[in-house]
Amino acid sequence: MTPLTSRGRARAERRHPSPRLRASAPAGPADARRRGRATRAGLLTAALAALLATAAAPTATAAPDTSPSPPAVAQAEVPAGVTAGVAVFDRQTGTFTEQVNSAGQFRSASVVKLLLALDVLWGRTPESLPAADRTRIDTMLRSSNDAAASTIWANNGGGAIIDRMVARLGLTDTARPPATHPGYWGYTAMSARDTVRIYRYLLDSAPAPVRDYVLGNLRQSTRCASDGYDQHFGIAGSFNRPWAVKQGWSGFTSGGCTPTAATATAPAAKAAGIAAPTAVATATAAPTAKAAAPAARAGAGAAAVDLSRPALHTTGLVGPGDRAIVAVLTLHPTGTTYGKAYTDVGRLTRSLNVPGATRPAGTWIGTWGSGVRVRAQASTDSAAITTLPAGVEVLVGCQKRGQQVSVPPYVNDWWAHLPQLGGYMTNIYLSSPDNQVPGVPVC
Repeated sequence: MTPLTSRGRARAERRHPSPRLRASAPAGPADARRRGRATRAGLLTAALAALLATAAAPTATAAPDTSPSPPAVAQAEVPAGVTAGVAVFDRQTGTFTEQVNSAGQFRSASVVKLLLALDVLWGRTPESLPAADRTRIDTMLRSSNDAAASTIWANNGGGAIIDRMVARLGLTDTARPPATHPGYWGYTAMSARDTVRIYRYLLDSAPAPVRDYVLGNLRQSTRCASDGYDQHFGIAGSFNRPWAVKQGWSGFTSGGCTPTAATATAPAAKAAGIAAPTAVATATAAPTAKAAAPAARAGAGAAAVDLSRPALHTTGLVGPGDRAIVAVLTLHPTGTTYGKAYTDVGRLTRSLNVPGATRPAGTWIGTWGSGVRVRAQASTDSAAITTLPAGVEVLVGCQKRGQQVSVPPYVNDWWAHLPQLGGYMTNIYLSSPDNQVPGVPVC
């Protein structure tokens, strides 16, 4: 074997966040004045001193601090160049453990599909829906099917759907798409805190059949979305099950996922790039009359939302009993690849204080190359499970020897097991200078 010492690729990152600085404790009360000349002893002098001390005491009492307390352990680490809106809500304590720009408005991308589904189900049970509607909701929530969302948008009034759901759920930062793009449902404005409100409605207020149906679909999120994008980033990649997720992405050219027969139901719509409304309403480029009619009442808040930079959002529930609600909305510099954004959102999500979450064991390591396959066994002859987004960071649980792979000038017979994907990739494509990655156990 030839060690890959000439590659010059960085070793796997092992980040150790710096401990948070805590404010110093306030100084103790000032000592009573003891200077001065000796005073005459006597009861009168003592009584006078006591009186003066009593009179001075009220002026030293601080006014109570009524400002909201910050989260006990706020540790969100937003990668350089990323604009983020973050909210993590602990349902057990009824408090937020993380809030970063939580009221900031982002274009929703596919996260708005939660509102589309709830609007269809409002006042109805899942069992009462026509079979076609149930199929659309299932694929829209599980594999983020855009064609299904576009049909629901057109059939139910377009922007009026957003108006109704804002009023029903008491949303404060959500607005229909701007008047310039009335048919583009993914240009709906949303915030992290409004996303938390949507999940809180589902968990605490929605009729049980609706709650179970919608969340049941989110728990069955497919790795590959209908358009060929890997949608198990952020929450799904950072925490062990149980979780339920609804993700969103817009403005990327390649998602790098190999759809299965069950999810390959639509073309790679989100791969059209930012010039077209990628992640959002590709099938609504020519809006129907129903979608366009309410445009005059377009929410003013949506007009200022950034529609150009690539967006990647991870939202959902984490932990036993759906203890934590997590909403991470992000924008990335123009030209950012899907793998880079996928990695940055993963790092941000892993930095959060998420009560009830358990994290998979392993070492996060960068990759290089495109079209890298994850296989069922440590061999190129075994079945391909999926294809990695180019340059994405992966969790390596262990490594073992397998089939020798040659990618000139490199040769390597070590393979890494990726527990989050349930398969193996050749170590050649790991960003490590050695064939056998240091510090990673042997399987």
